Amino acid sequence: MKRYSRWLPLLVLAAFVVSCNPFSPTLDESLPQNSFGDPHTIDGYFQAFRSAYQFRDTTLYGQLLDPQFVFSYHNYDRGLDLQWGRDEEMLHTGALFANTSEIDLLWGNIIDSVGADTVYDVTRAFSLDITLTSSDVLHTDGRAVFHLVRSQASDPWKAVQWRDESNF
Repeated sequence: MKRYSRWLPLLVLAAFVVSCNPFSPTLDESLPQNSFGDPHTIDGYFQAFRSAYQFRDTTLYGQLLDPQFVFSYHNYDRGLDLQWGRDEEMLHTGALFANTSEIDLLWGNIIDSVGADTVYDVTRAFSLDITLTSSDVLHTDGRAVFHLVRSQASDPWKAVQWRDESNF
């Protein structure tokens, strides 16, 4: 029995260390709920969108897009309107998030909006700074036109269409 008592403190310490994972800290309960935006409201949707960009979080971003999502924009270099679906959007956005050191998206005024409980169209001004390196920052201003949907009034909003009307 004496032989095992020498190892008991070491076993207790090992069990404690194993139970503490510094890469999975506990949730800070003092933070307000939905501090990253609540997509059940239009304002909350845009707050969550901004949070996804600022934290470069593709999981949060993906939750804001409907499976039938389409992104479109005007390519000024080629003089064409281009578009792609959700899968390609997630690839492009994932690459953007991975290859930047900071993204600052600021939503401006709502220029136009119309909607009901399950469908909402909104045109909104935005300003976007993409920091690649400390000396390489891309900036654009523009308008974003969103078509948001949800099955029921109690569901979160999801984008079915986003048309980027910027000069980027």
